[in-house]
Amino acid sequence: MWNDFTRYIINNYNYTPKIVEVAVGNFLEVAIGLRKHLKLNIIMTDIKPSHTRIIQDDISFPNLKIYKNASLIYSIRPPEELHPHLVKVAGKVGSDLIIKPLSTDSINSKRKLELINYKKTFFYILKK
Repeated sequence: MWNDFTRYIINNYNYTPKIVEVAVGNFLEVAIGLRKHLKLNIIMTDIKPSHTRIIQDDISFPNLKIYKNASLIYSIRPPEELHPHLVKVAGKVGSDLIIKPLSTDSINSKRKLELINYKKTFFYILKK
């Protein structure tokens, strides 16, 4: 599943200068996979960084400098209360947004995100 999710991003965002993952937690697999295959800036953020490579940021009160010029912002299994903040930040900086929810979660957004079924994974995307 994670290889398919990573492959989708590699195939569709390999031209971009910067990608930001929000609410990384302890799951670095996707960002590390992207760094192996893409020669661009992959930034990881979390409100409580678990690793020195993760930048501290609260998406509900974001430092927009972190997200500026990102063509993609994505979040893996973010709590539903963060969804509106993710949509808002992506809109402010003009980037695409991917939310990969838990299979039991719904998307909490006034904007409609498109459901993507890609190989063995699914996620929601909002294009800029």
